[in-house]
Amino acid sequence: MKAAQFEYVSANSVEQALSVLQAGGERAKPIAGSQSLGPMLNLRLTRPQTVVDLSKLAEMQTVTQHRNTLRVGASITHAQIEDGVYELIRNHPVQMVASRIAYRSVRNRGTLGGSLAHADPAADWVLACAALDARIEVQSASGTKLVSISDFMIAAYTTVLAADDIITAVHFPEVSSRARWGYQKFCRKTGEFAHASCATYIDPASKVARIVVGALDGAPCVLSTLSVSVAAHGLEGFDEAAVQASLQQMLPQQDDITRQMFVQVVLRCVHQAFGVQR
Repeated sequence: MKAAQFEYVSANSVEQALSVLQAGGERAKPIAGSQSLGPMLNLRLTRPQTVVDLSKLAEMQTVTQHRNTLRVGASITHAQIEDGVYELIRNHPVQMVASRIAYRSVRNRGTLGGSLAHADPAADWVLACAALDARIEVQSASGTKLVSISDFMIAAYTTVLAADDIITAVHFPEVSSRARWGYQKFCRKTGEFAHASCATYIDPASKVARIVVGALDGAPCVLSTLSVSVAAHGLEGFDEAAVQASLQQMLPQQDDITRQMFVQVVLRCVHQAFGVQR
């Protein structure tokens, strides 16, 4: 199928894009890489009257360091992150995540902000941002605000974004030089969305750990008890039984095979963070 007729606006500035979105209300949609909204338009799952293209906005394609925060522009593509086009991103955990998103053709066009706005529970960026405790920079006609990733995604494909909001950047807290990082997911074939996924961030210096599970029915979920244990004791006491106990309440409706996929993806992810082959 092809998209229903709409007016196309190529924005020259964030302010222009916000003005068009505010005027269009629910019948206007922003678009950047077109890897999420594009298929929805062609399948006529959404029929906006106006589509506002954000892909040419230079102010959303920068990476800067602000004190203890790395600010990554929302229109930066997965491929640009993967390739280390921006020096500040090189060897950052986000580079590993970007390299494993879908296929290279998707990574060439898909953007960080677009993926977050789409909020697919099985997507990579909502999970990675949760593990890194990122904040989402959201701009509207009334101003700019930072939204914690834990508050950003409400449910599957549902976020706190209003119709005239734009994600302009993502703020990642400074990553310690001693930090450990793991990222694992199970896919039936290379490039598809995950059926079970896990991201782990461990900082021995501050004794902080976040073990986060994705590909659930809704937003990613932090395994709080397991995270505290790993932060305090490392791999001591970290085994399949501990992971199963941590996941038990999270997966009440899942069959045994699906539960085992989640158990194994958590085990692999945390062991990867500690540099242990499994």
